[in-house]
Amino acid sequence: MSVKAIHDVTDTVDLSNGEELLYTVRKKKQIVAEIQEKQKRMINALGKSGIPATEEEYRRYYSSFEYLPIAFTDIEMVFNEESHAVDWIFRYANQELARLEKLSLNQLLGKSFGSLFSNMDSKWLRSYERSALYGEVLELMDYSPEIDTNLKVICFPTFKGHCGCILFDLDRIKAVDSSNNVHKIWNTYLRNCTK
Repeated sequence: MSVKAIHDVTDTVDLSNGEELLYTVRKKKQIVAEIQEKQKRMINALGKSGIPATEEEYRRYYSSFEYLPIAFTDIEMVFNEESHAVDWIFRYANQELARLEKLSLNQLLGKSFGSLFSNMDSKWLRSYERSALYGEVLELMDYSPEIDTNLKVICFPTFKGHCGCILFDLDRIKAVDSSNNVHKIWNTYLRNCTK
């Protein structure tokens, strides 16, 4: 079984697609060790080739994101000795992300999330890890106690060991009910077709 498919090992092997597999309890240690070894090999193979080396290189690479009215960041995952993601470092952020995080770009860039926010919630960390290591595109919608904001986050792989995150402040987004317009257009179309 591919380590990419495994989300967690509890009383069952929980797969990323929501399925659960049973296993014998005496095999748990072996399963966890195999998963950690495969993940460690993946992390060691990440390397730095093709990844911007300076803040200026990141700015050039993401120049089209600079003035978006939507928050965007590229984060580099930080792993512990057991090959588990424990934090992330802001490598690129646009001005809208700085506004959303309530910090300046100088305060954000090159810093780890945990050093800026002591109340880091692991739900974000696990999703970013899955995206950075396994190439998944994920959407999260939840309250962020770190910045006291309801967020929608779409994360996706960028460079090896990194993921990009587009963050939407759900308290600022106004929903538009377009169903009336769709019905009007459809009804007009049907009337014209029957004439």
